Amino acid sequence: MIMGLLGFVLRAAVVLSGTAALTFALLWNAPGDPAQAIAMARFDALLTEDVIDQVRAEAGLDISFWPAFTSWLVPLLSLDFGNSAVTGRPVWPDLVTAMSYTFPLALASLAVGLAVSLPLAVLAAKRPGSLVDRCAVAVASLGVAIPAYWLGLLLILLFAVKLAWLPAMGARTAAHAILPALTLGLGVTASFTRIIRSGILEARGQPFLPAIRRRGVSDRAIGRDHVAPHAAIPVVTVFGLELAFLLEGLVLVEVIFGRPGLGTFLVQAILARDFPHVQAVVVLTALIFVTVNLLIDGIYRVIEPRIGERDA
Repeated sequence: MIMGLLGFVLRAAVVLSGTAALTFALLWNAPGDPAQAIAMARFDALLTEDVIDQVRAEAGLDISFWPAFTSWLVPLLSLDFGNSAVTGRPVWPDLVTAMSYTFPLALASLAVGLAVSLPLAVLAAKRPGSLVDRCAVAVASLGVAIPAYWLGLLLILLFAVKLAWLPAMGARTAAHAILPALTLGLGVTASFTRIIRSGILEARGQPFLPAIRRRGVSDRAIGRDHVAPHAAIPVVTVFGLELAFLLEGLVLVEVIFGRPGLGTFLVQAILARDFPHVQAVVVLTALIFVTVNLLIDGIYRVIEPRIGERDA
């Protein structure tokens, strides 16, 4: 158990450090003059070379790669992302404000996906090959095929423009989160439906179940004690991965719906070449991936204790 935890921590450290180094290198070697982009974002006007040189010095762009990387990495070890190159404000408060819009939307999207996919997958798995099963598979395939940005525009056109039921832009009220949550949630529904259906069918096909039935165990007890735990392992995997990948899909969806979350935060930072903001979002996303993997591993050990026994 201890060795497994140490191994995970080591892998997490490698992932985080590699992500930080690669992100910094890509931003540092991106085409164009970052000092000019920062100056334009800061002053919103055409500037002289003297002003651009001053901005370059203030942003630490007048030194070589390794000293700049070291000066950024050392504070990062204490989760200090520094100050914005454009506004000069600390990165953390702006990042927390963006997260306060993004994380509730991600959780709402997951809730929509589970609320639709779970009953749909259970109904489909009860009668494989039936009309309900074929419809569930078709819905899942359609959900995977439709890009989130196109679905978001269709929902805006229908519910905000044609019917005028819901607002399309902003994040002032809970109603503003409905269309973005549906846009992302329908994509999550597609993945969940396929995985839950396959997990239930695979669990019901286990060779030991007929012997348990012959002992007089009820179908409800078999479903609760044997089918559900076996089918839950792939569902837990997909749930964790969808939570992580939702943060990527939110970049497009938040821009489309004009929400001030991590997506808008990242896009504005990239356009302004605001290195501290971009690096903070990337490192935070990598940290979420690592944390989700750790939680999935812990849930695995609860659902299936033999996983922990093999690591012992």
